[in-house]
Amino acid sequence: MSTAPLPDSRPHEPVRVGLVGAGPWARAMHARMLAAGPETSLTAVWARRPEAAAEVADAYGAPVAASFEELLDRCEAVAFAVPPAVQAALAPRAAAAGRAILLEKPLGAGLDEARAVADAVAEHGVVSQLVLTKRYHPATRAFLAEAAGREVTGARSCYLHGAFLGGEFATSWRLEHGALLDLGPHLLDLLDTAVAPIVSVRATGDPRRWTELTCEHENGAVSQASLSGCVRLPQARTRIELFGPGEELVYDTAGIDHEECWPVLRREFAHAVRTGRGTGIDAAHGLHIQELLDMAARTAG
Repeated sequence: MSTAPLPDSRPHEPVRVGLVGAGPWARAMHARMLAAGPETSLTAVWARRPEAAAEVADAYGAPVAASFEELLDRCEAVAFAVPPAVQAALAPRAAAAGRAILLEKPLGAGLDEARAVADAVAEHGVVSQLVLTKRYHPATRAFLAEAAGREVTGARSCYLHGAFLGGEFATSWRLEHGALLDLGPHLLDLLDTAVAPIVSVRATGDPRRWTELTCEHENGAVSQASLSGCVRLPQARTRIELFGPGEELVYDTAGIDHEECWPVLRREFAHAVRTGRGTGIDAAHGLHIQELLDMAARTAG
């Protein structure tokens, strides 16, 4: 297997992406998004269970790689749809092979794992991008743009759903680590961006049932974040309320169509790969979010 970075192709050619993983999220989002193009093509799928990889790959006419090394040989970028610990073990190998990487959140199951991923990306100079889904929706970007011009003194937020109560998304790593690692990255990222960089986080509660975060921001603002994957709701609820001297500013995902996220994510990742210029929603940012998660976990324990 060649470990040298691949030369860039013509700017308008689809980026050849290999997919690692064949679980529910790989089936529901990654494979479908990458195969849809036109900015990317799904060139191979690899998973620890070949039969699961085949089920995903066959739906899009993609080959199944017999090994992770074969997957790297077949692509110029790698998308990960696996549990955090697995991603943290494999992503540095992809970076060392010169492949751009599309990463899930959190980067790893712990801070040391996340740091290893971010360090590998920096050492090998590859493009990385994080699948913080909501960041790619026009409504989120409009909210963040408006928030940038506000003076915020306090904020309340929540991310709540019942997926951990049963079904295919009640996976073992989510049930083990709970909402802090799974849902926390989304809210911490949005609060960190909308209010001001977060400098400290304290947590109370049980991450497998309900977690409450108190965040202190660089500008002196304080925000609250409620997290749970174990509450019965008709649909997932993500809401952020910003308060200050002016009128409140509210972000609520109840009315948005998440299908609008995928073309934006795909287009921006492909552009980053072709130009070598990332979006800033990258492994370094993912490490910052993981540092906040680690801070929260240590205060809760």
